[in-house]
Order: sequence, then structure tokens, then C-alpha cells
Amino acid sequence: MPVGHKQRPSTRLWCPAADVYQTKNGWIVKVELAGVHVEEVEVSIQGASLHISGCRRDHFYGESATLHQLEITYSRFERILRFPCPIEGALLERDYRDGLLILYLRGGENCEETK
Repeated sequence: MPVGHKQRPSTRLWCPAADVYQTKNGWIVKVELAGVHVEEVEVSIQGASLHISGCRRDHFYGESATLHQLEITYSRFERILRFPCPIEGALLERDYRDGLLILYLRGGENCEETK
């Protein structure tokens, strides 16, 4: 991964938090990706798994600052969500707002609702 002098990505992989909702039309997945540009996100479906990956980069532009505290992870991330049934073939729609990636998976194979 190319790194400019103003970017300091960590070498550790981080795993973003996610919420998964089942609806009568499919699934809604919300992934917490604050500070990630939507162009940096890759989403794929295979069988009953949804794979979300990408990178959050640090764009610090201060020339004369000294690091005091660093808690936010700037590096590649990956999240694999497993569903109770195959989701391959589902129509995937994306929305990104306020740091949340919202994925709508419609159609695909029928999955009995879990209660």
C-alpha cells in the first residue's frame, strides 16, 4: 500500500462494528466506518457470507505537531458477516451517510425469519 509522508497507516487490521437486520424483503446491514472514504470500500457476496473491506487513512496536515495521543486505527479493515442462508444473487444497494455504510440486500434465496 503506497503511503505518503502525511499518512501513517498502522499495520494492524481492524474490524468495524456492524448491525444486521432481517426484513421481509431481505437484509439491511449497517457498518460503522467513520473517516473512511466510500471509494475505499469493497463489498462482495459469496454463498452465505458478506465480505466488507477497505482502508481508513490518516490525513494529518499539521507540519509542526508532535503526536500526543493516537487511538484511532488507520489501516486496512475487514469484516465478514455470515448469514443463516445463502445471500448470493441478492440485489445489493449501498448508501453511505454520517460515517455509516448501509447495505440493502434484496432478493436472493428465501430464508426463514428467525424469531
